[in-house]
Amino acid sequence: MRRTALFLIILLAAKCSFAQRPVYVDKAGVLRYTANKEEATFFGVNYTIPFAYGYRSHKTLGADLKKAIDSDVYHLSRLGIDAFRVHVWDTEISDAAGNLLVNEHLDLFDYLLSKLKERKIRILITPIAFWGNGYPEKDENTGSFSFIYGKEKALVNDTAIRAQENYLKQFYVHVNPYTGLSYKNDPDIIATEINNEPHHSGTLAGAASYVNRMAAAIRSTGWNKPVFYNISESPSFASAIAGARIDGVSFQWYPTGLVANRTLQGNLLPNVDRYAIPFDTIPAFRNKARMVYEFDAGDVLQPVMYPAMARSFRTAGFQWATQFAYDPMHTAYANTEYQTHYLNLAYTPEKALSLLIAGKVFHQLPRNKSYGIYPADTLFGAARVSYEQQLSEWNTPAEFYYTGNTTTKPVDLQQLKHLAGTGASPVVQYQGTGAYFLDRIEDGVWRLELMPDVLSLMDPFDRAFLSKEVRRVQWNNQPMAIQLPDLGEDFTVIAVNKDNNTIPAVSGHTCTIWPGAYLLVRKGKQADAVKSRAGIAEFVAPQPVSTALTVSHTPFTELTAGVPVTAEAIVGGVDTSARVWLEGNMRGGKWFRADMHPVAPSRYITELPANLLQPGELQYRLIVQQGREFTAFPGGRKGIPYAWDYYHKDTWKSFVAVPNSMLSLLDVATNNDLIMLPAYTADAYTAADRSGQLAIRISGNGTGSDPVTGVSRAVGTQLKGRREELPAFNTIVIRARVTGVANANARIALITTGAVAFATQFPLTGEFREIEIPVGSLQPDQALLLPRPYPGFMPLWLKESSNAPFNLKLLDKIEITNITGVGVSVPYAIEIASVWLKVK
Repeated sequence: MRRTALFLIILLAAKCSFAQRPVYVDKAGVLRYTANKEEATFFGVNYTIPFAYGYRSHKTLGADLKKAIDSDVYHLSRLGIDAFRVHVWDTEISDAAGNLLVNEHLDLFDYLLSKLKERKIRILITPIAFWGNGYPEKDENTGSFSFIYGKEKALVNDTAIRAQENYLKQFYVHVNPYTGLSYKNDPDIIATEINNEPHHSGTLAGAASYVNRMAAAIRSTGWNKPVFYNISESPSFASAIAGARIDGVSFQWYPTGLVANRTLQGNLLPNVDRYAIPFDTIPAFRNKARMVYEFDAGDVLQPVMYPAMARSFRTAGFQWATQFAYDPMHTAYANTEYQTHYLNLAYTPEKALSLLIAGKVFHQLPRNKSYGIYPADTLFGAARVSYEQQLSEWNTPAEFYYTGNTTTKPVDLQQLKHLAGTGASPVVQYQGTGAYFLDRIEDGVWRLELMPDVLSLMDPFDRAFLSKEVRRVQWNNQPMAIQLPDLGEDFTVIAVNKDNNTIPAVSGHTCTIWPGAYLLVRKGKQADAVKSRAGIAEFVAPQPVSTALTVSHTPFTELTAGVPVTAEAIVGGVDTSARVWLEGNMRGGKWFRADMHPVAPSRYITELPANLLQPGELQYRLIVQQGREFTAFPGGRKGIPYAWDYYHKDTWKSFVAVPNSMLSLLDVATNNDLIMLPAYTADAYTAADRSGQLAIRISGNGTGSDPVTGVSRAVGTQLKGRREELPAFNTIVIRARVTGVANANARIALITTGAVAFATQFPLTGEFREIEIPVGSLQPDQALLLPRPYPGFMPLWLKESSNAPFNLKLLDKIEITNITGVGVSVPYAIEIASVWLKVK
């Protein structure tokens, strides 16, 4: 009996241990499920609402934080994520000695974890952030060990280290009141990362000692799950960290830099072509699991980056990846969480669906498989990304997901079970801008979830404030055609979400529908029993934070004289009775008026005729009339614009060029979208030799092994008004000089939309002069990846092999760099004032 009791005790202990540890790291460094020994993969987001500014911003808006968490976690599950990570702001839940403080921040965090568990989203916790809690405001003096010692001292000061040990020992045994489980015993908390982005100093032995002390403190609580530690933030300490008593190493990826304060343009897929890991030569590294705790393409709205990043992660052997950071729905209208990141299902639907596709890629692509070099790697598994189409797709017999208008057909329409997209496809025709989801519930019954439209009002990556609306949701009733063989024609549409009383009429395949959740039922089939199923009625979408009149319009930089052009504007906050028109003149010429008409909710267009666009400067404004009220844009000026005392003169301006006349590619005095390498250069700008002209500096240290320095600019948007002229240009003109030496060479590259660089060197003297380069002299070369990818050990160059001749109509970027290692023995600076194309 005693032996039987002992056996039962051992068996029970083993079961408890099994429940606590759903994954483990094997001897080869592979993360595996404990239950079946299969490889494990997890893909998701960071999300920070319980702490810091996320917490304070919701308090400022008067939002119920727990209801906000409910809404956001539902959207995360809707996007198919199964991984959550956050660096806990320990500064808000600990004191100077490392004692755990049970307060509202910890309570909200516990509540969030409980809601993630309900959605089967697995959790990795980083318990120490070292950060203050202020950004974008000032840090508060919380009295915590992180506030006192900061990141650098906390890694070497013994008092700080003992405080961290104390904190960790209390943190992992803390019992979540919403689950009844401690963090160490919660089977959905599957791993931990000791701290966030440590900056090590001192000796390798000291760094290893610190890591081992932290790991020992964690395991002393009974924690038996994988322990990770960051290796990319302090790469010179990689050998010490890899040799420490940890199970895995963590990395991050910001391939387009951070905080550009504007939306980055141009083809940035080369920046995510591969994830390079330089630590494979360290023997101890080879048996460590690999995870990505944070990644994002900062300041990028394009819905193509996440799937490509997921592909590169799998090629590099990663098994966990979490984007930083998902924007809470309550504040996403202003993008205040972190201005350089912007991701939310309601407000950035295309990017959100690209994250859904990225999750499929991450889970289904094999580890360590290469898909070639760009553009060969734009097709991988069931995924496709296209910069030219601004489109990501996932297409399997059961699933069809797309981020915008597509002509691609599903692999097998008869087997299709899940569809999600924005825009139109061969299955769904829709002019709205919100995301939609179609899920097959059973034979002849589908669930439709339709999000409201979203209007783009301002650049979301400029400085952010809660009072500033960068995007607006708008609820519209509009037609949607759905062509699914399983539904056929004249199907029934039944609203199922709360307070949705609409009864959409159906004609053939088309219904006019309001945002919400619906059951689509094949004609003649009953679906009453389906309505009561769990999750059928779930629906979350924000209401507009404002319904005020707003206009968003981007004027053409340049136009070709005598060529008609379509002008477009987003006009929000108006009803169908509003009248919208453009009016203005060619400077000094006759006044014109062009009525604008809606082609989709809030989207207005008009054509400016060829006879209007004569050489000179087009200046114009947009007028909105609602009843007797007039508002003029730019500026949002109210009042009758034709009254004698109306004094506002705000206009947009576009230069109308004589065909084949000079075409600017870079003008340092007027272009505010230059990208520099290095990114932060105090003396980058200087005066050129002409009044009002600036130049930008590219410096070299004269050691014979200069680091690469340069400047880049995306020009595709500027060129679109004159793109048809481009084949006629045959000469590049560069106005530049060199200082510090009498002569030097520099390099110019023109890069196509397909990321093929064509480059040549050009000579400089000590005087500003105009250097002419025949376009035909450019040769295929490598392209510089700007903004500089981070971490710093990421590749800086991409060379794509191409036998195609250079085509100026495909011009996407221009870059100028120094020539490294070329016989200049003293410090020097290349100064560029302008670059343009001409016909010679």
